[in-house]
Amino acid sequence: MRQAVAPRARTLLLLLLAVTGALLAGAVPVSAHAALIGSDPQQGAVVEEAPSQVSLTFSEQVAMSDGAVRVLDPKGKQVDTGKTSDLGSNRYAVKLHAGLPDGTFTVTYQVVSADSHPVSGAFTFSVGAPSKTSVATSDQTAGGGVVGGLYGFARYVSYTGFILFIGGAAFVLACWQRGAGVRPVQRLVVSGWLALTGATLAMLLLRGSYTGSGKVGDIFDLTLLSQVLQTKTGAALVARLLLLAAGALFIAVLFGAFEKREDEKEKQDLTFGLAIGGVVVAAGLAATWAMAEHASTGIQAGLAMPVDVLHMLAVAAWLGGLSMLLLALYRAPSIESFAIHRFSRVAFGSVAVLAATGLYQSWRQVGSWSALTGTSYGQLLLVKIGLVAVLVGIAWISRRWTAQLAQAPAREGAENAEDAEAMHDAEDAPDSADAADSAESESESEERAAAKEPVAAHVGGGGDSKRAAQLARQRAAVATARQKRVRDADPLRSGLRRSVLAEAGVAVVLLAVTTVLTSAEPGRTVEEAKAATAAATSPQTGAVSLDMPFDTGGQDGKGVARLEIDPARVGGNDMHVYVERPNGRAFDIPEVKVAFTLKSKDIGPLPVVPDRIATGHWTASGVQIPMAGNWNIAVTVRTSDIDQVTVDKNAQIG
Repeated sequence: MRQAVAPRARTLLLLLLAVTGALLAGAVPVSAHAALIGSDPQQGAVVEEAPSQVSLTFSEQVAMSDGAVRVLDPKGKQVDTGKTSDLGSNRYAVKLHAGLPDGTFTVTYQVVSADSHPVSGAFTFSVGAPSKTSVATSDQTAGGGVVGGLYGFARYVSYTGFILFIGGAAFVLACWQRGAGVRPVQRLVVSGWLALTGATLAMLLLRGSYTGSGKVGDIFDLTLLSQVLQTKTGAALVARLLLLAAGALFIAVLFGAFEKREDEKEKQDLTFGLAIGGVVVAAGLAATWAMAEHASTGIQAGLAMPVDVLHMLAVAAWLGGLSMLLLALYRAPSIESFAIHRFSRVAFGSVAVLAATGLYQSWRQVGSWSALTGTSYGQLLLVKIGLVAVLVGIAWISRRWTAQLAQAPAREGAENAEDAEAMHDAEDAPDSADAADSAESESESEERAAAKEPVAAHVGGGGDSKRAAQLARQRAAVATARQKRVRDADPLRSGLRRSVLAEAGVAVVLLAVTTVLTSAEPGRTVEEAKAATAAATSPQTGAVSLDMPFDTGGQDGKGVARLEIDPARVGGNDMHVYVERPNGRAFDIPEVKVAFTLKSKDIGPLPVVPDRIATGHWTASGVQIPMAGNWNIAVTVRTSDIDQVTVDKNAQIG
């Protein structure tokens, strides 16, 4: 059987590496949660005079250090002061030097979003008129390149280590306590702990370069490492290492002292203590992901983080226990049917928790049907849902095999080879001719061995005891081999092995997709950023309507001037002015004038004299608005030769 298992194990390992490589290769450069949704000056804008600063607006708060935003003139010379400032409302600015020349300027930025992912990009604006520029922006490497690939692989290894460590230990403690003394079981749990610890250390070293230059040489830069330790992600990684130290103590007790306890009461007390300590360590480790990634930002973060912790614990209990069950079925001498049945119940509960928490997370991160199908996050989520559905289907098959095994516990409890052989012949001989032949052959061998035993009785002295010990070892080896063959020939256990192996294969792919999904920009954020960007960059198409009450001070001098501008955008607009009395009837007055002023840019006043086309109705076509902004609109109303007044209001145009 070991020869048959080796190719399957190699195939599973190759599948793991192939899927991981393909998905991680497509995952870089990593998408981020934060997105640039506006700037001043805007992308591609042409301004008359050089601005005193450049501001950027993001969809969420970002970590921005000095030098994170650079402004370069047409020759590639840096023209900003290098010091960034937080203007509030997710707006950040950098001051510019005075006396800048005309031409096209390039703005580059590289920041870290609140969910720990790097954000980088560039845009241009022009002063006076567009010009050629020598600045190249194609080398933006935050989150990409070799360092990005290594960081992504470390993330995958950390998830895998967490699942094997936490899920494997939970399987031993809750389902199969005898497994604490099985060497392959110990190696699997310890391997998970080592993988998680090594990946965490690697991420800590890679973090500075990953969110910064992306250079391999910066991985061991102690200055960058000290900066990382001051960030939220750095604190989470350090906390993970401290919890892993406690996890090492948990493993030492579980595999060192637990199995040696003979007193049942003492063993129960130790089990309770290990369960409490294990839950604390497991929840703490899961929280280090929740506090630094998607769950910590966006809507309902206070609820999303504990839900994310539950989600990760359920994943570990299911997939980690599945890995342990696969190992026990193939490598352990035996595993009791009650342990398999217990894990079946644990897996069912884990799937229920996964369904509930996954549904909430999907709603929170996607938000709409269009984001589910129209964004890379939503598409990856659909792939994950499909894989989970396949996994649940295979798990249902495994559960059926488990139920059948649980109905025949006597087979697992047979203590001598003849009883096990007879039971196997009585119950399973019709299902497997090969098993019957094997049992018969073994019976004949045993008879031959028994026939030879009396000969040893005539051998005297030390040879007698030596021969007896040798025969005892032979009988034990034969009994062990027979039990293994009987177990391997059991169609119920063989079917369970195949279904569990299939589950593990799908789980490998599912874990790779999940790793990429946690690095992708949530669909809700993508759509919100698109909407905000569209609102900031596209011209306003709705008409502006302003009601301005006036009182010229003379007799019959009160009324309301209603001004309408359509479509209220940069360029030509149609303007209408309606003058009415307080009772709403048209007011026939001799003159109306309008002036537009953009105080923030020192533009105006720009006078407009509309034409009278009817009683109380004045109009002007092709009113030019040169720039988008919050314009002050002043309306002058003259009700007689000497009585007039000017009223004004502000309106956003463009």
